[in-house]
Amino acid sequence: MPDTMAGAPAAGEMIDLRAEFDGAGIGDVLAALDRDLVGLRPVKARIREVASLLLIERVRQKCGFATEAPTLHMSFTGNPGTGKTTVALRMANILKALGFVRQGQLISVTRDDLVGQYIGHTAPKTKEILKKAIGGVLFIDEAYYLYRPDNERDYGQEAIEILLQVMENQREDLVVILAGYADRMENFFTLNPGFRSRIAHHIDFPDYENDELLAISDTMLARQHYRFSPEARAVMDRYIARRRTQPYFSNARSVRNALDRARLRQANRLMTATSPIPKDALTIIEPDDLLASRVFRAEEKADAGA
Repeated sequence: MPDTMAGAPAAGEMIDLRAEFDGAGIGDVLAALDRDLVGLRPVKARIREVASLLLIERVRQKCGFATEAPTLHMSFTGNPGTGKTTVALRMANILKALGFVRQGQLISVTRDDLVGQYIGHTAPKTKEILKKAIGGVLFIDEAYYLYRPDNERDYGQEAIEILLQVMENQREDLVVILAGYADRMENFFTLNPGFRSRIAHHIDFPDYENDELLAISDTMLARQHYRFSPEARAVMDRYIARRRTQPYFSNARSVRNALDRARLRQANRLMTATSPIPKDALTIIEPDDLLASRVFRAEEKADAGA
């Protein structure tokens, strides 16, 4: 048997992996991931590892080495607002750039999009979603809600069986990403070992630190041509520290909601002006736009009772 396969490079032939990397365009995707998402170092490092694996696999195919379609289904675990959907979109772009999916679209769904409410309803719903997702990535948020063993009349198991079959048979042109809280996803995999055996990459998304959330708030405002006054930025720092100790905190999502309300208060404040205002005033969030939050009212009550 010859040392090289048909089409494979001869011994001593050099492969320029940097040229392959640049030619695939995934450098732009990874740069956008770094630019658009604050923090998440372990997540970004893992995505780069996966991208490197896929690039090498593509080069091996071009060289004529024996290959088989890699298992690319993933699990993203972490609290809400930690960037799971955004990273899934970037992953879809990488898969498309390297030719592991044809179209690269991201279809994001929850249980309600897949599971019907009566007999015969679930299979058509699930298959319709899969039809839209083929050629790209199917992102199932809070995937553990698909399985409700305590309800005998629940049809989630039917959706699970269809998904498992397609994840195996269509893995050359569909990547499924399951997402949710880490502990609930672990329990889901324990109860549904068919999913665990098909998941190749488990990526955990850590909560953001306070300084990262403050940087995220700066970025969110800048995208809409707003900014904090220096005093307001200090108030936002206090807001973040206080808000993350309260129920239903969801990282960047909670920051976005707080900024939406701050912009609403800013608009109401500006409309009370009785004389012309500077143009810059339209772009600046002031302390009062944040201090009116219930987060600070709760803080004042706690201080009063101390």
